[in-house]
Amino acid sequence: METIAERLKSVQITLEQSTLDAHRPSNAVKLLAVSKTKPVSDIVHAYEAGQRLFGENYVQEGVEKIQMLQSLDDIEWYFIGPLQSNKTRLVAENFDWVQAIDRLKIAQRLNDQITPNKILNVCIQVNIDDDKNKAGIGVNELNDFAKAISELPNLRLRGLMTIPKAAQSQAEQTASFAHMAALYDNLKKQYPSVDTLSMGMSGDMQNAINNGSTMVRIGTAIFGRRN
Repeated sequence: METIAERLKSVQITLEQSTLDAHRPSNAVKLLAVSKTKPVSDIVHAYEAGQRLFGENYVQEGVEKIQMLQSLDDIEWYFIGPLQSNKTRLVAENFDWVQAIDRLKIAQRLNDQITPNKILNVCIQVNIDDDKNKAGIGVNELNDFAKAISELPNLRLRGLMTIPKAAQSQAEQTASFAHMAALYDNLKKQYPSVDTLSMGMSGDMQNAINNGSTMVRIGTAIFGRRN
């Protein structure tokens, strides 16, 4: 059985080769290790192998891990799951990033509840395929939504994230990713802080990188299947 360090290395090799194949700079794509449901010991193994960006989907679980690993103060913690109003304070106080903002009410609560002198990095989740099973704002809502986020003083708009519709053909998936890349490029022209297009997971990482992703969210390929 492969160790976490070996699986992480394999993912890094795939990421680097995909970036090279897409004729992009070697540092163009960051790797976010999705550690949800996995024990703290797995995060430590990945950390010891050089990983520093970790994503959690569940608030309480994520906060417990952050508190247990406070001594590893160079970890960047990303909240990447759906967020309920009654959990915003915990996220604002503990996480460095929130990658799935799709309601202004949630953004406003995060802004108001954040630890003093802290800035929270946020990405807007876009429902690029208008899939009723996926969260995210509609494409036609993006400009107004981004403007509202950019006006919240304790949040820093960093970009967009998406999860494309499941079971798409390769061509459909490519079209979804390309559409996201166009939205991202337009947003970058309006907001200097925007530098992140979070799209691509274990099964579609190469296609996402080929279509402009700057961050891939990888769980299974690093940590193994979840229980």
